[in-house]
Amino acid sequence: MKLLKNGLMLVGMLCVISSLIFAVQNTLGSSSNGPNDQESNEGDGASSYRYKVRAIDIPADLNFADESVPVDDPEVMERIDREFLVNTYWQSNALLLMKRANKYFPIIEPILKKNGIPDDFKYLAVAESGLQNLISPAGATGFWQIMKGTGKDFGLEINDNVDERYHLEKSTEVACRYLKSSKEKFGSWTLAAASYNAGPYGIKKYQGVQQVDAYYDLLLGEETGRYVFRILAIKEILSNPEKYGFEIGKEDLYTSVPTFTVEVDTPVANFADFAQDYEINYKILKRHNPWLREAHLNNGSKKKYVIEIPNKGYYKVSK
Repeated sequence: MKLLKNGLMLVGMLCVISSLIFAVQNTLGSSSNGPNDQESNEGDGASSYRYKVRAIDIPADLNFADESVPVDDPEVMERIDREFLVNTYWQSNALLLMKRANKYFPIIEPILKKNGIPDDFKYLAVAESGLQNLISPAGATGFWQIMKGTGKDFGLEINDNVDERYHLEKSTEVACRYLKSSKEKFGSWTLAAASYNAGPYGIKKYQGVQQVDAYYDLLLGEETGRYVFRILAIKEILSNPEKYGFEIGKEDLYTSVPTFTVEVDTPVANFADFAQDYEINYKILKRHNPWLREAHLNNGSKKKYVIEIPNKGYYKVSK
């Protein structure tokens, strides 16, 4: 009797398990065909969508600063394809770059134009820093990733109180002078861009050893070898977001807060107190003036500094 009871219990459990397996299989069968396929039908007239990872169609007429890219060279095409794939499918980063570009390109573009630097070089700043005030492991700093020695050579003030590598307008001016000098050395904007990463000496050394001049003919280190291709991919994706599957509206983009300037030619004992005089706080003051590196300014020389202050009403400041 006990054996019969146990047998009936076992049969019952197997029936329950079979029913569960059948239900799960039916559920899975009615869902998407794979991890990259999704369909949605919401109400009458709603369009269905399907997400797929596809290869990228590389434009046949790529150029950098009006210098053509040899896309018919299979080795060059593979390197281009890599950067297009990486930068297209790193969607979160691409969206952030688009948002920041709307805020900072209007500052960078007129400075490039004034100095006779092709507009494409704004994408070099994107490749360098993602339009952020970063510090590299080597110490390169700011949007344009300028080394301390280079910054000082080009007239930037860099000390404990002030570091003008964080000053977007002034650092862009330095980048322009550097790039113009490189163009004169190499005769090519593409090589000028490469030398921004590897340094003029590095490019000259590669050219001498390999006995070729063009960037696309040089065998370079990993970083510099990808550098111009990455800039090309960023330029194309940011210029044609919809073509590469990005949907971003004007309301999604970052914008600048209107500001006015204040001249200071005396020491500032405490920037928190200084900020309160203009109905903002220390954080907001530093966001608009990241080149001010301390909570005070010594300024024993009575040098004139121009500090940016946001217009009233754009930030909520607790009192």
